Amino acid sequence: MSDATRPIGFIGLGAMGEPMALNLAKAGTPLLVWNRSLEKTAPLAATGAQIADSAADVFARADIVFLMLVDGDAVDAVLDRHGPNFASRVKDRIVVHMGTTSPSFSRGLEADIRAVGGHYAEAPVSGSRKPAEAGQLVAMLAGDADTTARVHPVLAPMCRETMLCGSVPNALLMKLAVNLYLISMVTGLAEAVHFADRNGLDTAQLVAILDAGPMASDVSRVKGPKLIGRDFAVQAAISNVLENNRLIAEASRDAGIASPLLDVCHALYRETQALGHGGADMAAVLTAIEARTDAHARDVTRPAAQPHHDESAQSI
Repeated sequence: MSDATRPIGFIGLGAMGEPMALNLAKAGTPLLVWNRSLEKTAPLAATGAQIADSAADVFARADIVFLMLVDGDAVDAVLDRHGPNFASRVKDRIVVHMGTTSPSFSRGLEADIRAVGGHYAEAPVSGSRKPAEAGQLVAMLAGDADTTARVHPVLAPMCRETMLCGSVPNALLMKLAVNLYLISMVTGLAEAVHFADRNGLDTAQLVAILDAGPMASDVSRVKGPKLIGRDFAVQAAISNVLENNRLIAEASRDAGIASPLLDVCHALYRETQALGHGGADMAAVLTAIEARTDAHARDVTRPAAQPHHDESAQSI
């Protein structure tokens, strides 16, 4: 078993990883962090976290290592999964995958880690940067009972609740189900704001009515003001939403499941990115809905084409 004095490892200090790691450090968790861009580690160093020289250094010094990385390629690189150091890096370690990848990737990763004597858990989270900063994320945890029992308490400073989802890849499947609802909800809210705006209604009043009624949620309270103020400062980026769309669509196809709402959303977020808003918040999907309305208006007002008469073809 692990030495209680050894630190917890954390790799990946992006938009979500940085506040999550900070909450661990502020809670007094002995923490060893590494990030590809060294400057990202400065806030962690200021809270007392140790800064590792490399990803390999984290695995050498920590028994539990959290990975909050952008995709499967980044996970594979950090683990040296297809290289000579994979086995020595993960043997007798618990690798906790907190990012969002395909369930099939996670299933294969678990098998590879177990094959060389390591342990594995999924712990994707629901929530964007603001809940991450507040330690209000919701974690979905999957893995064998012994591994999840060791990981569960370490999640507490980052997450207000942790839900046990059974075996891998159930946590990632659950995360995709949650994200499907989130994507369709935000898109619906954007369309409602657009509908009210183009009908000359007070969009602030619309949001106030929604927040006063049974449809109120943390999402409507955050995204509503962003939509009416056209504040597209990023919390969850369009490009990230598109990637989640892709993962959900792929999992749906694999299971033979229809996803009609997701398909519409996928097209709208693709159009939003094409309009140059890939790095903007998902609220910017409003611009794609506006563009569709404007294109329809142009089609309606365009003069009808006059029939062409070919004099040579006329008969008396």
